[in-house]
This record gives sequence, structure tokens and C-alpha cells, in this order.
Amino acid sequence: MKRGAEPISCLTVYDYSFASMMDAAGVEVLLVGDSLGMVIQGNSTTLPVTVDDVIYHTRCVAKGAPSALIMADMPFGSFQKSPEDAFENASRLLGEGGAHMVKIEGGSLMAETVEFLVARGIPVCGHIGLTPQSVNQLGGFKAQGRDADEAQALQQDAIHLCEAGASLLILEAMPRALGRSITESVSAPTLGIGAGPDTDGQVLVLYDALGLYPRKSPKFSKNFLDGSVSASQAIKNFVSAVRNREFPAPEHYF
Repeated sequence: MKRGAEPISCLTVYDYSFASMMDAAGVEVLLVGDSLGMVIQGNSTTLPVTVDDVIYHTRCVAKGAPSALIMADMPFGSFQKSPEDAFENASRLLGEGGAHMVKIEGGSLMAETVEFLVARGIPVCGHIGLTPQSVNQLGGFKAQGRDADEAQALQQDAIHLCEAGASLLILEAMPRALGRSITESVSAPTLGIGAGPDTDGQVLVLYDALGLYPRKSPKFSKNFLDGSVSASQAIKNFVSAVRNREFPAPEHYF
């Protein structure tokens, strides 16, 4: 799809019913995100989520999505200790959960771990920019790469992750120009969430895309249920808006 300039759609999902809707709507990538810690469990961050939590929700999603690529988040503490530790947890997400790919937050520091996993048959998606698991270090949920040094560092992070074997990248909350520059500099497809319209695809948290999250949603989200007759129609509208490059609009990026 990247080679053919076909925009890729991705939504987070945590259960069988929504996974079935998304698969029927043609969503290409279903992300069982550690965002479940906030939108499902009610925590203020993603940090309390465990590997067992992600396995449970991934197993539910896998039953409802025979066509989509299923990507499972590696939660905080499940991959930072060592590549070997990361492999043990990632293999559980694939073997017990039914995921096709795992997602790891972090830049160049995680390149060795990515290479270790890929060499052992585990596809990896990198995640850079605003990385929610580092919220305490970043000083909150805020855009990254807004000065030249930060932007250069994120550009190098993307290159190093792809050289290590990452086959997909999520770019979160960064200026449009940086999202475009990274997308043009790597062979792996990029999925943007608050990274502008020039990435290879777009991802949203389902509960933001349906306006269901009771707390404040980020500026880069859009409520697709508004004006739709059903949740199923809202998901189809999201896919259509991504494919037609109608989303994100200028008000949804930095």
C-alpha cells in the first residue's frame, strides 16, 4: 500500500464485536493498544497495563478479525529489560494472544531489541514521537519534535528502527513537516496519529473516534460517530476519510 500510495487505516480495538465491525469495514490494521489502560480500565496513564491484559484483549480481537493485521502493544516493563525478556513476552502475545505483530515504544535505544525479535520471526512496529509509556519523563501528553534538535533525533530514531527490521512505524504527535520527512526517508509504512496528512496511513484510538471517552480527547482526534447512524457506519466513515485523504484536516495536526 505504501508503494502504491494507498492510505492505510488503523484503529485501536479491544474486543470481538468491534473487531468484527472493523474487519467488515476494511480497516487494514487493528491495534490492541495499551490505551486499554485508560479507555477500558479507567487509569490516568497506560503504565498499569500488563502482558496478561494485552493477551486477553488480543485473543478476543483475533476471533473477530480474520482479514486484518492484528498488532499487539507491548506494555510498559515488558521489553525494556533485555531483548531476551522482550522475546519471551512478544512470543506470548503471538502464541497465546493471536497477534501478527507487536508494537514497541522508543527510538534508537530499542533498535537492538527490534533486531533481536525480527531475527527470531516476530514482526515489529516501532512507535516514536509522543510515547505514552514515557509520559512521566516527557512531562505530560504533549507534541514532540517541535525544535530542530528533537526533530533530528526523531528522524534518526525512525531510520535506526527500520534498519533494525521494523516493518511498520507509528508517528505520534509531531509537526506535519517531520511526519512527512520521516515517511519519505524510510521504507517501512508510517501510521500517523497527530503527525499530519503526509504519513502512509492514520491511526486513532477507537474511543476517541466514536466520542466515547469521558475525559478530554487529544486535538488530533475526530468523533466519526457525530452525524453517523451507527458505530459501524462511523468506522466506515473513518476508513473512507483516510482513504480519500480527508482526515486529518488542518485542525487535527501540528
